[in-house]
Amino acid sequence: MDIKTLEDLISSKLGVMLYFSGERCNVCHALRPKVKELFDNNFPLIEQIFLDAHENLEISVHFQVFSIPTLIVFLDGKEFVREGRNMSIGGLQEKLGRVYEILAD
Repeated sequence: MDIKTLEDLISSKLGVMLYFSGERCNVCHALRPKVKELFDNNFPLIEQIFLDAHENLEISVHFQVFSIPTLIVFLDGKEFVREGRNMSIGGLQEKLGRVYEILAD
């Protein structure tokens, strides 16, 4: 995956979620299945992309990801939510819920 491909995807899809993590990040590994379940069950039209921040350094810098885990959600081509290490799954669902309903309708 490269920056151009990601930018094209972001501009062409209803929504795209980028989840940046790291191999040695325990918080990343604990949150990832919860994030996946949230998006699978509640936001199925949002494309999910999971990236290792260290292996994709150029992409991480491009999206200004300087700590992991970082989750960025783009809706209608624009960054809508950015959450870091101490993200709340319930809070994330609340932030995205109403806007997602409007856009997906």
